[in-house]
Amino acid sequence: MRIVIGADHGGFKLKEFIIKFLSSRGHTVKDVGAFSEEPCDYPLIGYDVSRLVASKAYHRGILICKTGIGMSIVANKVKGIRAALCDRPEIARSSREHNDSNVLVLAANIVKPEMAKKILEAWFGAGHVEGRHARRVRQIKKIESFK
Repeated sequence: MRIVIGADHGGFKLKEFIIKFLSSRGHTVKDVGAFSEEPCDYPLIGYDVSRLVASKAYHRGILICKTGIGMSIVANKVKGIRAALCDRPEIARSSREHNDSNVLVLAANIVKPEMAKKILEAWFGAGHVEGRHARRVRQIKKIESFK
């Protein structure tokens, strides 16, 4: 799977860990920054990941900042993105099954590397469930067209 990942300085270390983990699983991972722990602004990194997923250049995206809130806000501004801030595998699985999330957001202050592995496995292992959940995702897409 083609995955694009980005983080601010607060998520840099977790991002580096995740890149190695996903690459070891055979995924192709594009890193759009940050490339160090030097302070940086997260909005453009969040936008870069989101636009690449929305354009279908990449199957899924991952964003990381200290709390995950800023990256979630930015990502969900991009049409076609359903970003989910997840701190547990159950939430990650549900975000895929119920909401067809295509960007996973992690809070580096909360999610440690071993938990990140479990969250990633749940998120990548789950698929979108049809029925009422598909109907709800269609409603979200319709709301997006009001912008």
